[in-house]
Amino acid sequence: MHSPFPGMDPYLEAPAHWPDVHHELLSVARELLNRRLRPHYHVRVEERVYISDENDPGRKAIIPDLKIVDSAGSLTSPDRTSDSTVVTEPLLMTALIEDEIHEARLEVIDTNQHSVVTVIELLSPTNKISGSRGRASYEQERREVMTSSSHFAEIDLLRDGDHLHTRELLPAAEYFVHVSRMDRRPQGYVRPIRLHQRLPVIGIPLKPGDEDMPLDLQTVLATAWDRAAWDLGIDYRSDPVPPLNPEQTAWAHNLLTSAGLR
Repeated sequence: MHSPFPGMDPYLEAPAHWPDVHHELLSVARELLNRRLRPHYHVRVEERVYISDENDPGRKAIIPDLKIVDSAGSLTSPDRTSDSTVVTEPLLMTALIEDEIHEARLEVIDTNQHSVVTVIELLSPTNKISGSRGRASYEQERREVMTSSSHFAEIDLLRDGDHLHTRELLPAAEYFVHVSRMDRRPQGYVRPIRLHQRLPVIGIPLKPGDEDMPLDLQTVLATAWDRAAWDLGIDYRSDPVPPLNPEQTAWAHNLLTSAGLR
């Protein structure tokens, strides 16, 4: 079964689903682009790595089911040796658990020169949480790309968190695509996407003299959906996470009811 929503399915945005969604969307986008870009270009997956621990504001978005359990129960009385010497009771301490987080992106590579032509980022929840390690790591990489000779495409299919920062006020929308051509910075093209709209076809910039390569985001989502069978893991009788506003909730309820999912 395909998603009942005409564009992005808000139920896929839940932190519990997103790691799988992120992986599959990038995998499909890479495959579709490689079919049309070769032999002059090819698309590879690269990773950004950072460390997260319990003090990271974005940790809940990475490990949504994480629970911190206080294991300090009642301690037994101090042990005594045979000569009545008191053995000091050890302190019960909590170790700071660190995780190495890997976040993938796509890079369009010039096959002959082996150079990065375009970087394609699909945002994750932690990239949009102020003060999080994932946000800091992403912004550092973003600055590096934006000051390089590579184009940059940023796809934000998450309603929650901070959207793109621009000098101009962003139009009202749930999702955004930002394409920054290296020869037109700091200006870039921003495409707002509403919840009820089909996901757009975006142009992936290439080298001068080559036309942009179209990437149909709705086709990417539909193909990934079929492969991953996400409908089998979604309960449309419940509300999505994060929740919709009242107007969107009413619209989604009518849509899901008409589809026989409520």
